[in-house]
Amino acid sequence: MTAPIPREIPDLPAVPGPPLLLPAPVPATAVVPPVRRPLVAIFRLLTALAAAAGVALELLLGTPARTLSYFSVQTTILLAVVMLLSASRAWRARRPLPSSVTGATLLYAVITALVYHLLLAHTTPPFAMTDATAPPARWHAQWAALQVLHTVVPLAAVLDWLLLTPAARLHLRQAATWLLYPLAYLAFSLIRAAFIPPSTPARYLYPFLDADAHGYRHTLANALLVGLAMYALAVLLIALDHTRPTPVRRGA
Repeated sequence: MTAPIPREIPDLPAVPGPPLLLPAPVPATAVVPPVRRPLVAIFRLLTALAAAAGVALELLLGTPARTLSYFSVQTTILLAVVMLLSASRAWRARRPLPSSVTGATLLYAVITALVYHLLLAHTTPPFAMTDATAPPARWHAQWAALQVLHTVVPLAAVLDWLLLTPAARLHLRQAATWLLYPLAYLAFSLIRAAFIPPSTPARYLYPFLDADAHGYRHTLANALLVGLAMYALAVLLIALDHTRPTPVRRGA
């Protein structure tokens, strides 16, 4: 038999102090619906077209098998696809691509520019993606293709990140994952050269990965140094992404 319910229940004492609001685990992007950004879509579409034009020009100047083997060409194709998808999402007010994808694309674009301008632009013999032995003449087709792939497109990717992409979307845990593709490319480059006759010119696509000239020990040491620099660059981009201001949307 249950006890009778009392007619009067005493009031509970008030909780002292203001109510504590716990941080919500749901990000703001999951609550605030995306808006249509036509100017952003146009810029990203133009970037994708520039990347595709640079790759197409290199394919016309060289052999497709060799051209498509370059790191810069592969990453430019990736950037063109990512920019095209991002342009479509910005135009249709869809949620942006995952930061793991856009961050990796940004990192590869910056690597492409830095490696070319710091390690390849002034080499002897001159670096080229074709069989040419003379330096590319300024404003000629090969020079223009190199500038589009290694300067124009990476610069557009950086501007899109700084001016059109919300801040604090990159995370430190993504940095190591982004290096899986460069590691796979190193293996691809060395395996590719092993199946090409030694007398073939430009058997190795990049001079610092030339095992014939440096030996495998020094080549792998060069690759390790480049890999450490890539990881440091990835960490730097993530740190900058968390310190830069979020771009203000002005009717974009």
